[in-house]
Amino acid sequence: MTALTLATIDTPAAIVERPRMQHNIARMQARMNALGVRFRPHVKTSKCIDIARAQRDAGAQGITVSTLKEAEQFFAAGFTDILYAVGMAQHRLPHALELRRRGCALSIITDGVASARAIAEFGRANGEAFDVLIEVDTDGHRSGIRPDDDVLLEVAHVLHGGGMHLAGVMTHAGSSYDLDTPEALRAMAEQERAGCVRAAQRLRDAGLPCPIVSVGSTPTALMAERLDGVTEVRAGVYVFFDLVMRNVGVCSTDEVALSVLTTVIGHQVEKGWAIVDAGWMAMSRDRGTQKQKRDYGYGQVCGLDGAVLDGYVLSGANQEHGILSHEGAPDTDIATRFPIGTRLRILPNHACATGAQFPEYQALGEDGALQTWGRFHGW
Repeated sequence: MTALTLATIDTPAAIVERPRMQHNIARMQARMNALGVRFRPHVKTSKCIDIARAQRDAGAQGITVSTLKEAEQFFAAGFTDILYAVGMAQHRLPHALELRRRGCALSIITDGVASARAIAEFGRANGEAFDVLIEVDTDGHRSGIRPDDDVLLEVAHVLHGGGMHLAGVMTHAGSSYDLDTPEALRAMAEQERAGCVRAAQRLRDAGLPCPIVSVGSTPTALMAERLDGVTEVRAGVYVFFDLVMRNVGVCSTDEVALSVLTTVIGHQVEKGWAIVDAGWMAMSRDRGTQKQKRDYGYGQVCGLDGAVLDGYVLSGANQEHGILSHEGAPDTDIATRFPIGTRLRILPNHACATGAQFPEYQALGEDGALQTWGRFHGW
Protein backbone atom coordinates (compact mmCIF):
# COMPACT_ATOMS: atom_id res chain seq x y z
CA MET A 1 0.00 0.00 0.00
CA THR A 2 1.35 3.44 -1.00
CA ALA A 3 2.03 5.73 1.93
CA LEU A 4 -0.30 8.71 2.18
CA THR A 5 1.18 12.16 1.64
CA LEU A 6 -0.17 15.70 1.51
CA ALA A 7 -0.38 15.29 -2.26
CA THR A 8 -2.48 12.12 -2.19
CA ILE A 9 -4.74 12.21 0.84
CA ASP A 10 -8.37 13.28 0.46
CA THR A 11 -9.32 16.80 1.51
CA PRO A 12 -10.25 18.48 3.75
CA ALA A 13 -7.99 16.83 6.35
CA ALA A 14 -6.65 17.87 9.75
CA ILE A 15 -2.86 17.93 9.60
CA VAL A 16 -0.65 17.85 12.69
CA GLU A 17 2.90 18.87 11.93
CA ARG A 18 4.77 16.62 14.32
CA PRO A 19 8.04 18.59 14.66
CA ARG A 20 6.10 21.73 15.59
CA MET A 21 3.92 19.80 18.03
CA GLN A 22 6.95 18.23 19.72
CA HIS A 23 8.58 21.66 19.93
CA ASN A 24 5.47 23.07 21.62
CA ILE A 25 5.30 20.16 24.08
CA ALA A 26 8.98 20.52 24.97
CA ARG A 27 8.66 24.29 25.33
CA MET A 28 5.78 24.10 27.81
CA GLN A 29 7.28 21.23 29.82
CA ALA A 30 10.61 23.04 30.11
CA ARG A 31 8.78 26.12 31.35
CA MET A 32 6.93 24.15 34.02
CA ASN A 33 10.09 22.36 35.09
CA ALA A 34 11.88 25.69 35.45
CA LEU A 35 9.05 27.05 37.60
CA GLY A 36 9.11 23.92 39.76
CA VAL A 37 5.53 22.78 39.31
CA ARG A 38 3.79 19.64 38.15
CA PHE A 39 2.21 19.93 34.70
CA ARG A 40 -1.19 18.39 34.00
CA PRO A 41 -2.07 19.08 30.32
CA HIS A 42 -5.64 19.64 29.26
CA VAL A 43 -6.23 16.98 26.62
CA LYS A 44 -9.56 18.42 25.43
CA THR A 45 -7.61 20.24 22.71
CA SER A 46 -6.45 17.11 20.91
CA LYS A 47 -8.69 14.36 22.36
CA CYS A 48 -6.02 12.06 20.96
CA ILE A 49 -4.23 9.22 22.75
CA ASP A 50 -1.07 9.52 20.63
CA ILE A 51 -0.68 13.20 21.47
CA ALA A 52 -1.37 12.69 25.19
CA ARG A 53 1.31 10.00 25.25
CA ALA A 54 3.79 12.45 23.72
CA GLN A 55 2.92 14.94 26.47
CA ARG A 56 3.37 12.26 29.13
CA ASP A 57 6.66 11.14 27.63
CA ALA A 58 7.91 14.72 27.90
CA GLY A 59 7.19 14.79 31.64
CA ALA A 60 3.51 15.60 32.12
CA GLN A 61 1.95 14.12 35.26
CA GLY A 62 -1.73 13.35 34.99
CA ILE A 63 -4.18 14.86 32.53
CA THR A 64 -7.14 17.24 32.56
CA VAL A 65 -10.34 16.44 30.68
CA SER A 66 -13.53 18.31 29.86
CA THR A 67 -15.89 15.35 29.44
CA LEU A 68 -16.32 12.00 31.15
CA LYS A 69 -16.07 10.37 27.73
CA GLU A 70 -12.53 11.73 27.55
CA ALA A 71 -11.88 10.31 31.01
CA GLU A 72 -13.25 6.95 29.88
CA GLN A 73 -11.14 6.83 26.72
CA PHE A 74 -7.90 7.99 28.30
CA PHE A 75 -8.35 5.68 31.28
CA ALA A 76 -8.80 2.75 28.89
CA ALA A 77 -5.49 3.78 27.30
CA GLY A 78 -3.65 3.66 30.62
CA PHE A 79 -4.02 7.21 31.95
CA THR A 80 -5.18 6.91 35.55
CA ASP A 81 -4.61 10.33 37.18
CA ILE A 82 -7.42 12.41 35.67
CA LEU A 83 -9.00 15.74 36.66
CA TYR A 84 -12.48 16.32 35.23
CA ALA A 85 -12.34 20.11 35.17
CA VAL A 86 -15.98 20.93 34.50
CA GLY A 87 -18.51 21.47 37.28
CA MET A 88 -19.98 18.10 38.27
CA ALA A 89 -23.60 17.68 37.20
CA GLN A 90 -25.55 15.39 39.50
CA HIS A 91 -26.59 13.00 36.72
CA ARG A 92 -22.92 12.31 35.92
CA LEU A 93 -22.02 11.14 39.41
CA PRO A 94 -22.82 7.45 38.69
CA HIS A 95 -20.42 7.52 35.73
CA ALA A 96 -17.72 9.14 37.86
CA LEU A 97 -18.29 6.51 40.56
CA GLU A 98 -18.02 3.70 38.05
CA LEU A 99 -14.70 5.05 36.74
CA ARG A 100 -13.27 5.33 40.24
CA ARG A 101 -14.35 1.82 41.15
CA ARG A 102 -12.51 0.52 38.10
CA GLY A 103 -9.30 2.08 39.40
CA CYS A 104 -9.33 5.53 37.81
CA ALA A 105 -7.98 8.23 40.15
CA LEU A 106 -10.62 10.66 38.96
CA SER A 107 -10.93 14.04 40.65
CA ILE A 108 -14.00 16.23 40.18
CA ILE A 109 -14.80 19.89 40.85
CA THR A 110 -17.56 22.05 42.27
CA ASP A 111 -18.17 25.76 42.77
CA GLY A 112 -21.37 25.83 44.80
CA VAL A 113 -23.07 24.60 47.93
CA ALA A 114 -25.87 22.74 46.12
CA SER A 115 -23.41 20.88 43.92
CA ALA A 116 -21.17 20.06 46.89
CA ARG A 117 -24.13 18.67 48.81
CA ALA A 118 -25.16 16.50 45.88
CA ILE A 119 -21.65 15.10 45.61
CA ALA A 120 -21.41 14.42 49.35
CA GLU A 121 -24.86 12.82 49.55
CA PHE A 122 -24.25 10.60 46.54
CA GLY A 123 -20.80 9.65 47.80
CA ARG A 124 -22.04 8.70 51.26
CA ALA A 125 -24.96 6.73 49.81
CA ASN A 126 -22.53 4.71 47.71
CA GLY A 127 -19.65 4.41 50.15
CA GLU A 128 -17.35 6.59 48.03
CA ALA A 129 -15.19 9.49 49.17
CA PHE A 130 -14.76 11.50 46.00
CA ASP A 131 -11.64 13.63 45.50
CA VAL A 132 -13.07 17.12 44.98
CA LEU A 133 -11.44 20.43 44.12
CA ILE A 134 -13.23 23.74 44.60
CA GLU A 135 -13.20 25.96 41.54
CA VAL A 136 -12.03 29.50 42.27
CA ASP A 137 -12.83 32.53 40.14
CA THR A 138 -9.70 34.65 39.86
CA ASP A 139 -10.67 36.85 36.91
CA GLY A 140 -14.46 37.09 36.63
CA HIS A 141 -14.32 35.18 33.37
CA ARG A 142 -16.64 32.24 33.87
CA SER A 143 -17.35 30.01 36.85
CA GLY A 144 -15.91 29.59 40.32
CA ILE A 145 -16.04 31.19 43.78
CA ARG A 146 -14.16 34.39 44.46
CA PRO A 147 -11.14 33.76 46.73
CA ASP A 148 -12.49 35.87 49.61
CA ASP A 149 -16.14 34.82 49.35
CA ASP A 150 -17.63 33.20 52.46
CA VAL A 151 -19.17 30.55 50.20
CA LEU A 152 -15.70 29.08 49.68
CA LEU A 153 -15.54 27.91 53.29
CA GLU A 154 -19.15 26.79 53.25
CA VAL A 155 -18.54 24.54 50.25
CA ALA A 156 -15.37 23.22 51.83
CA HIS A 157 -17.16 22.31 55.05
CA VAL A 158 -19.95 20.56 53.13
CA LEU A 159 -17.39 18.40 51.32
CA HIS A 160 -15.00 17.77 54.20
CA GLY A 161 -17.71 17.32 56.79
CA GLY A 162 -19.65 15.13 54.40
CA GLY A 163 -16.87 12.58 54.16
CA MET A 164 -15.42 13.62 50.82
CA HIS A 165 -11.69 14.23 50.22
CA LEU A 166 -11.21 17.98 49.92
CA ALA A 167 -8.40 17.74 47.38
CA GLY A 168 -7.72 21.44 46.89
CA VAL A 169 -8.57 24.44 44.74
CA MET A 170 -8.30 25.11 41.04
CA THR A 171 -8.77 28.10 38.72
CA HIS A 172 -8.60 29.03 35.05
CA ALA A 173 -7.75 32.56 33.93
CA GLY A 174 -9.68 32.39 30.68
CA SER A 175 -9.72 36.17 30.36
CA SER A 176 -6.02 35.93 29.43
CA TYR A 177 -7.24 35.18 25.91
CA ASP A 178 -8.42 38.80 25.70
CA LEU A 179 -4.95 40.22 26.34
CA ASP A 180 -2.10 40.85 23.93
CA THR A 181 0.89 42.39 25.71
CA PRO A 182 3.56 40.69 27.82
CA GLU A 183 2.90 43.11 30.67
CA ALA A 184 -0.83 42.38 30.77
CA LEU A 185 -0.27 38.63 30.49
CA ARG A 186 2.29 38.59 33.29
CA ALA A 187 -0.09 40.61 35.47
CA MET A 188 -2.94 38.18 34.77
CA ALA A 189 -0.69 35.20 35.53
CA GLU A 190 0.15 36.74 38.90
CA GLN A 191 -3.52 37.56 39.57
CA GLU A 192 -4.42 33.94 38.83
CA ARG A 193 -1.66 32.60 41.05
CA ALA A 194 -2.29 34.97 43.94
CA GLY A 195 -6.05 34.44 43.93
CA CYS A 196 -5.84 30.67 43.96
CA VAL A 197 -3.12 30.65 46.62
CA ARG A 198 -5.25 33.04 48.70
CA ALA A 199 -8.20 30.66 48.50
CA ALA A 200 -5.98 27.75 49.53
CA GLN A 201 -4.64 29.68 52.52
CA ARG A 202 -8.15 30.52 53.70
CA LEU A 203 -9.03 26.83 53.71
CA ARG A 204 -5.88 25.94 55.64
CA ASP A 205 -6.42 28.76 58.12
CA ALA A 206 -9.86 27.26 58.78
CA GLY A 207 -8.27 23.90 59.59
CA LEU A 208 -9.26 22.33 56.29
CA PRO A 209 -7.01 20.33 53.96
CA CYS A 210 -5.86 21.83 50.66
CA PRO A 211 -3.05 19.76 49.16
CA ILE A 212 -3.58 20.83 45.53
CA VAL A 213 -3.41 24.38 44.19
CA SER A 214 -4.06 24.11 40.45
CA VAL A 215 -3.94 27.02 38.01
CA GLY A 216 -3.63 27.44 34.32
CA SER A 217 -4.31 28.61 30.82
CA THR A 218 -1.86 28.54 27.94
CA PRO A 219 -1.10 32.31 28.08
CA THR A 220 -0.63 32.48 31.85
CA ALA A 221 1.37 29.26 31.96
CA LEU A 222 3.83 30.63 29.43
CA MET A 223 4.02 34.14 30.91
CA ALA A 224 4.04 33.48 34.66
CA GLU A 225 7.19 34.78 36.31
CA ARG A 226 6.70 32.81 39.52
CA LEU A 227 4.32 30.17 40.82
CA ASP A 228 4.95 30.24 44.58
CA GLY A 229 2.27 28.27 46.39
CA VAL A 230 1.03 26.54 43.24
CA THR A 231 1.36 22.76 43.00
CA GLU A 232 0.28 22.17 39.39
CA VAL A 233 -0.48 23.95 36.14
CA ARG A 234 -2.99 23.03 33.43
CA ALA A 235 -2.91 24.20 29.81
CA GLY A 236 -4.25 22.71 26.59
CA VAL A 237 -4.13 24.64 23.33
CA TYR A 238 -0.33 25.10 23.55
CA VAL A 239 0.12 21.64 22.02
CA PHE A 240 -1.11 23.00 18.66
CA PHE A 241 -1.35 26.76 19.22
CA ASP A 242 -3.54 28.73 16.81
CA LEU A 243 -4.14 32.21 15.42
CA VAL A 244 -5.86 33.45 18.58
CA MET A 245 -2.74 32.49 20.56
CA ARG A 246 -0.61 34.13 17.90
CA ASN A 247 -2.55 37.37 18.41
CA VAL A 248 -2.35 37.02 22.19
CA GLY A 249 1.42 36.93 21.70
CA VAL A 250 2.45 33.58 23.18
CA CYS A 251 3.44 31.88 19.93
CA SER A 252 4.62 32.69 16.44
CA THR A 253 2.76 31.65 13.30
CA ASP A 254 5.40 29.03 12.55
CA GLU A 255 4.67 27.34 15.88
CA VAL A 256 1.05 26.59 14.94
CA ALA A 257 1.08 22.81 14.53
CA LEU A 258 -2.50 22.19 13.32
CA SER A 259 -3.71 23.06 9.84
CA VAL A 260 -6.48 22.01 7.49
CA LEU A 261 -5.42 20.63 4.12
CA THR A 262 -7.72 21.85 1.38
CA THR A 263 -8.06 21.84 -2.42
CA VAL A 264 -8.97 24.69 -4.77
CA ILE A 265 -12.21 23.70 -6.52
CA GLY A 266 -13.27 26.90 -8.29
CA HIS A 267 -12.90 30.65 -8.79
CA GLN A 268 -14.84 33.89 -8.85
CA VAL A 269 -12.21 35.87 -10.73
CA GLU A 270 -14.05 39.18 -10.80
CA LYS A 271 -14.30 39.05 -7.00
CA GLY A 272 -10.73 37.87 -6.51
CA TRP A 273 -11.89 34.63 -4.92
CA ALA A 274 -10.61 31.09 -5.02
CA ILE A 275 -13.10 28.53 -3.75
CA VAL A 276 -11.74 25.67 -1.63
CA ASP A 277 -13.31 22.52 -0.20
CA ALA A 278 -12.78 23.56 3.44
CA GLY A 279 -15.82 25.44 4.70
CA TRP A 280 -16.99 25.90 8.26
CA MET A 281 -17.58 22.16 8.59
CA ALA A 282 -13.79 21.82 8.36
CA MET A 283 -12.58 25.05 9.97
CA SER A 284 -15.45 25.45 12.50
CA ARG A 285 -17.47 28.63 12.89
CA ASP A 286 -15.04 30.01 15.47
CA ARG A 287 -14.09 33.57 14.54
CA GLY A 288 -11.94 34.15 17.57
CA THR A 289 -9.59 36.58 15.83
CA GLN A 290 -12.43 38.88 14.81
CA LYS A 291 -12.12 40.97 17.98
CA GLN A 292 -8.34 40.86 18.09
CA LYS A 293 -5.70 43.15 16.59
CA ARG A 294 -5.48 40.97 13.45
CA ASP A 295 -8.54 39.34 11.91
CA TYR A 296 -7.70 36.20 9.94
CA GLY A 297 -11.25 35.50 8.78
CA TYR A 298 -11.65 31.73 9.04
CA GLY A 299 -7.91 31.07 8.83
CA GLN A 300 -4.48 31.98 7.48
CA VAL A 301 -3.67 30.52 4.07
CA CYS A 302 -0.38 28.65 3.69
CA GLY A 303 1.28 26.75 0.90
CA LEU A 304 1.42 22.97 0.88
CA ASP A 305 4.79 23.24 2.65
CA GLY A 306 3.19 25.18 5.51
CA ALA A 307 4.78 28.51 4.60
CA VAL A 308 2.46 31.48 5.17
CA LEU A 309 1.12 33.16 2.04
CA ASP A 310 1.08 36.73 3.28
CA GLY A 311 -2.18 38.58 2.77
CA TYR A 312 -4.26 35.54 1.84
CA VAL A 313 -6.95 34.42 4.26
CA LEU A 314 -10.06 32.29 4.27
CA SER A 315 -12.31 35.33 4.28
CA GLY A 316 -15.63 33.50 4.14
CA ALA A 317 -17.08 30.05 4.68
CA ASN A 318 -20.22 28.13 3.86
CA GLN A 319 -20.81 24.57 4.99
CA GLU A 320 -18.47 22.87 2.49
CA HIS A 321 -17.06 25.88 0.61
CA GLY A 322 -14.37 28.24 1.75
CA ILE A 323 -13.67 31.60 0.13
CA LEU A 324 -9.99 32.40 -0.22
CA SER A 325 -9.11 36.00 -0.98
CA HIS A 326 -6.43 38.62 -0.58
CA GLU A 327 -6.75 41.24 2.12
CA GLY A 328 -7.22 44.72 0.72
CA ALA A 329 -7.38 44.95 -3.07
CA PRO A 330 -8.80 41.82 -4.79
CA ASP A 331 -6.27 39.56 -6.52
CA THR A 332 -7.45 39.53 -10.14
CA ASP A 333 -4.80 36.89 -10.97
CA ILE A 334 -6.10 34.50 -8.34
CA ALA A 335 -7.03 31.78 -10.86
CA THR A 336 -3.49 31.81 -12.19
CA ARG A 337 -1.96 31.95 -8.73
CA PHE A 338 -4.13 29.14 -7.35
CA PRO A 339 -5.24 26.89 -10.25
CA ILE A 340 -7.94 24.24 -9.84
CA GLY A 341 -6.50 21.34 -7.89
CA THR A 342 -3.98 23.45 -5.94
CA ARG A 343 -3.50 22.12 -2.42
CA LEU A 344 -3.16 24.56 0.45
CA ARG A 345 -3.11 24.50 4.23
CA ILE A 346 -5.21 26.77 6.45
CA LEU A 347 -4.12 27.65 9.99
CA PRO A 348 -7.12 27.80 12.35
CA ASN A 349 -8.41 30.51 14.63
CA HIS A 350 -9.11 28.05 17.46
CA ALA A 351 -7.34 24.71 17.36
CA CYS A 352 -9.77 23.03 19.78
CA ALA A 353 -12.77 23.94 17.63
CA THR A 354 -11.15 23.02 14.32
CA GLY A 355 -9.84 19.72 15.65
CA ALA A 356 -13.36 18.88 16.82
CA GLN A 357 -14.55 18.85 13.20
CA PHE A 358 -12.49 15.76 12.35
CA PRO A 359 -12.58 12.09 13.45
CA GLU A 360 -8.81 11.77 13.03
CA TYR A 361 -5.58 13.67 12.48
CA GLN A 362 -2.98 13.08 9.82
CA ALA A 363 0.36 13.42 11.60
CA LEU A 364 2.99 14.79 9.23
CA GLY A 365 6.55 13.66 9.82
CA GLU A 366 9.74 15.32 8.65
CA ASP A 367 9.93 12.77 5.81
CA GLY A 368 6.57 13.91 4.44
CA ALA A 369 4.78 10.67 5.31
CA LEU A 370 1.45 10.80 7.12
CA GLN A 371 0.38 8.68 10.05
CA THR A 372 -3.28 8.50 11.08
CA TRP A 373 -4.05 9.31 14.71
CA GLY A 374 -7.57 8.74 16.01
CA ARG A 375 -9.58 11.41 17.75
CA PHE A 376 -12.84 10.97 19.63
CA HIS A 377 -16.00 12.99 19.95
CA GLY A 378 -18.94 13.27 22.28
CA TRP A 379 -19.72 13.42 25.98
